Amino acid sequence: MQSFPVPIQIRPEDAAQEVAELNQKLLKGVQTLSNLTHEDVQVGQTPKEAVYQEDKLVLYRYRRVVEESKLFKVPVLICYALVNRPNVADLQENRSLIRNLVNLGMDVYLMDWGYPSRADRWLTLDDYINGYINNCVDFIREQHGLDQINLLGICQGGSMSLCYASIYTEKIKNLVVMVAPVDFHAQGKKPGLIPHWGSNLDAALMVKAMGNISGDLMNFGFLMLQPFALMIQKYVDMIDIVEDEAQLLNFLRMEEWIFDSPDLAGEAYLQFVRDFFQDNRLIKGDLMIGDRRVNLSNVTMPVLNVFAEKDHLVPPPSSQALQKYVGSKDYTESPWPVGHIGMYVSRKAQEGLAPAIAEWLKARA
Repeated sequence: MQSFPVPIQIRPEDAAQEVAELNQKLLKGVQTLSNLTHEDVQVGQTPKEAVYQEDKLVLYRYRRVVEESKLFKVPVLICYALVNRPNVADLQENRSLIRNLVNLGMDVYLMDWGYPSRADRWLTLDDYINGYINNCVDFIREQHGLDQINLLGICQGGSMSLCYASIYTEKIKNLVVMVAPVDFHAQGKKPGLIPHWGSNLDAALMVKAMGNISGDLMNFGFLMLQPFALMIQKYVDMIDIVEDEAQLLNFLRMEEWIFDSPDLAGEAYLQFVRDFFQDNRLIKGDLMIGDRRVNLSNVTMPVLNVFAEKDHLVPPPSSQALQKYVGSKDYTESPWPVGHIGMYVSRKAQEGLAPAIAEWLKARA
């Protein structure tokens, strides 16, 4: 009988040693995990105080860390998405866009949408944009004695910020959008979620059946974009860091953010899927938010468009389309060689993103 060489040479003593080493690593990992509490994994820890509240919305102002004379006089209001929590922008001390902006002298405010309940089922985009966002902008303007403030919109919050800046042009001095979908039908080299999310989705039936849209259901959809990487591989890779408490805490904080998924107000979700994902009205000039028409040509203030070149959710062309539609004569693009989440937590972004935003804003003071 002909024999064939074994392609992989495995000696029993080597295999036994590897198994023993793996067992030791797992044992140390279990010990490390058993010593951690939920308080050790807290996110969003940059010091802040609630300054305004309306329904479930809370407006926070971050505590300044620079002298009053060095504080940038025009405050920045951050508008995050309705999906997930804004803590990804303040994950931990050394991975925090917000903390970095504060350390650079920015006076930072954040709108926290909270956790919609069944009572919020009928909230619309009109309520969010002409209501909550506008009320927060007016509160900050009054507190600072200013006619205009800076607005920074992230992801879906960037799309909403564009709507707001189009309607209330006179209240926004500078607009920054990050990884924000603009052309919801644009395709990239690698298809992203945005062009496909709502094309065949019966959002009206979902809302009729569920009322509010479950945050867990939305989160499952995001995980299914990369099911092996996000549901299996990362937990296998966790074995390599389980002995290192610092790296393990980094991993657990990201898990804490990923699975902290608020429900979405049904009516607002339906309108966003229908008008943005399916009908692509944001770039057509016929989007109505309440009784106000959104036309991006009205966005005439300076615009900084920050996008991720490796984004698997929002293809870069979706964000870059903004240049064709805004009326601003001072438009700047800032591409970063990272993914959608890497925009907040990667080393490259931590080193350069906040300074780039701060310098751009200060140059237009």
